[in-house]
Amino acid sequence: MKDTDKRKRSRKHGWVLPYLIVAAGCSPAAKVSDPITPPPGMVAIPTGTYQLGAGSHYSEELPKREITTAGFFMDRAEVTNAQFTEFVRATGYQTFAERGPKQPGDPPAGSACLHAAGKDAKPEDWWAFQKGVSWRHPAGPKSDLEGRMNMPVVHITFEDAEAYAKWAEKELPTEDEWEIAARGGLVNKKFEWGDEFSPEGMWRANTYHGEFPERDLGSDGFKSLAPVGRFPANGYGLVDMTGNAWELTRSSGPKDGPSGQPTHWAKGGSFLCAANYCARYRPAARIPVTVDTSTEHIGFRCIKRFK
Repeated sequence: MKDTDKRKRSRKHGWVLPYLIVAAGCSPAAKVSDPITPPPGMVAIPTGTYQLGAGSHYSEELPKREITTAGFFMDRAEVTNAQFTEFVRATGYQTFAERGPKQPGDPPAGSACLHAAGKDAKPEDWWAFQKGVSWRHPAGPKSDLEGRMNMPVVHITFEDAEAYAKWAEKELPTEDEWEIAARGGLVNKKFEWGDEFSPEGMWRANTYHGEFPERDLGSDGFKSLAPVGRFPANGYGLVDMTGNAWELTRSSGPKDGPSGQPTHWAKGGSFLCAANYCARYRPAARIPVTVDTSTEHIGFRCIKRFK
């Protein structure tokens, strides 16, 4: 199947992007020369001038642009279920997907999961809203977090990610900051590790192997989310910037056409990114996510400014 912008209804008015996948390009950056010690679990991204965007794949990646930014720290990995559990225990926070209807006609609490679709299924049939699904029950209403504590927290909306970041005394990255970090200092390379998807036959990210959405062969060792850090880090020491879970940024995207909802750009792709369907597992790629959309492959990570 070809890449498509068709979307599937989510909770309220929303729309779930059929599978989501992303990436970017950045220019060389000087190594951090000051003796900066990152906070625990974070790495330093140096001040510098970077080339972002692609210009040769999808139109939404344009224009190719040069960005100068101050340095910052970024979480080494996507925020995990263990970390989000700590946040919820400390604050009593309830995610968007866990909240019940506020008025008659509102949908019940729940979130979207990939629906087992046959070979001839249309993109609008790939996703299904499931009552009772949330970050606590990520694979269905009867699932739980046993064995998943070191996996990315998912079924998260922009509001949920911002609430966690504020509690952690951090913030979400802009789309540009995310792209800069994803490249790890490489210059205009197709992927965060270079120009070959699997250099020397090695898998570098958790993506979909097979004909999406029929069957994931799991050639990279995983058929769904993987625990963070199972693949090599990039040049800055960040893991899972490609694949595993899409990562929300605080940069606003265009309003969703069908629903009129605000969106934010997500980056990095996920375990559902497949070569036959989309090539958005590159740092230049991006996709807009409505503010009321949560799915089994959307998560986030945070940054902290240099002082």
